[in-house]
Amino acid sequence: MILAIITANTFGWLVLQLFIAAVATRMAPRCFAKDNWLYRVWAREIEFYRRFLLIRRWKNWLPDGAPWVGGRFRKKTLLGRDSTYLTQLGIETRRGEAAHWLMLASFPIFFLWNPLWARIVIVVYAVAANLPCIIVQRYNREVVRRLQLHRNPHDNCD
Repeated sequence: MILAIITANTFGWLVLQLFIAAVATRMAPRCFAKDNWLYRVWAREIEFYRRFLLIRRWKNWLPDGAPWVGGRFRKKTLLGRDSTYLTQLGIETRRGEAAHWLMLASFPIFFLWNPLWARIVIVVYAVAANLPCIIVQRYNREVVRRLQLHRNPHDNCD
């Protein structure tokens, strides 16, 4: 029984996460062109990521999953500083953040067939697999915003 639960959960998460990533990758860039309530970075958020989460030490260890589902835009390293590239990178950070929020929010689906102990494991997995990715997307988007402001100081994005 336990092996069946583990198998169903492992296969279910794999399929669900790849499906959400594939759908997000194929959505129009205009869907992710602007910050909204979900994507807005709080004033002290970046400082928290740097000082307490030490984000710069571990963020590069996370994989860029978009190429696994057909995404062609590389987000792992900053490849340019021109306006077009930075705008596209901002769009891709929103796309990635949205996908990971949807993945995280999907954990209740697994409550349908799991006993209590497995539900706890599911919640821990969902948070551990997605929250670091969300944090990195938010951190990188703020870095991109600051680069854009540095390039064009008269353009305030807020």
